[in-house]
Amino acid sequence: MSEVTVLLVDDHPVVREGYRRLIESRSRFRVVGEADTAAEAYRLYRSLEPDLAVVDLSLPGPGGLDAIRHIRQFHPAAKLLVFTMHQNPAYALKAFEAGASGYVTKSSDPGELLRALETVVTGGRALSPDISLALAGDRLDSGRAPLADLSPRETEILRLIALGLTDEAIAEGLCLSLKTVQNNHYRIRAKLSAPTDAQLTHIALAAGLLSLDG
Repeated sequence: MSEVTVLLVDDHPVVREGYRRLIESRSRFRVVGEADTAAEAYRLYRSLEPDLAVVDLSLPGPGGLDAIRHIRQFHPAAKLLVFTMHQNPAYALKAFEAGASGYVTKSSDPGELLRALETVVTGGRALSPDISLALAGDRLDSGRAPLADLSPRETEILRLIALGLTDEAIAEGLCLSLKTVQNNHYRIRAKLSAPTDAQLTHIALAAGLLSLDG
């Protein structure tokens, strides 16, 4: 079988080392690059053009959703597998909307990551069992998820607002104009019926976009 090159995107070196070893336990997979920020992920993807990128959602500054969105803009056929601690089904849906082909939680059995790699690299979609169950339960719930009406970009901006970043800092981090961020900020408040950033932060916490300890 032909070799499959992989880019790892995670801000924890020890974690990267652990799943580098796991991934390369399958002889045809080879890790060719590692990134710890969304910007570095985009730069390395353009430089290395790997067959597959494994992306965490929690990164310093712009997160994994932004990395996925930018990589997809450069390479619409990119194969991107999310590997994250986030178990919220709404976040998983946003990852797929941004362009991910798979979503596996870090609480899953290691074999789930390996199975997902094989599925995604052959053009399929992969979900770890916990996320499949959560999505099924979400579909059976008559209520509408708070983030359902937000785009992936708006979801990422909401996360950064909840982290306490100013519109100016968000604009710089996401390489957007200040006006664009301000317009998105206004739309997010309107869609979520949240007149203050404190209320936006509460919604982001409830939706699982960030943990209580940041």
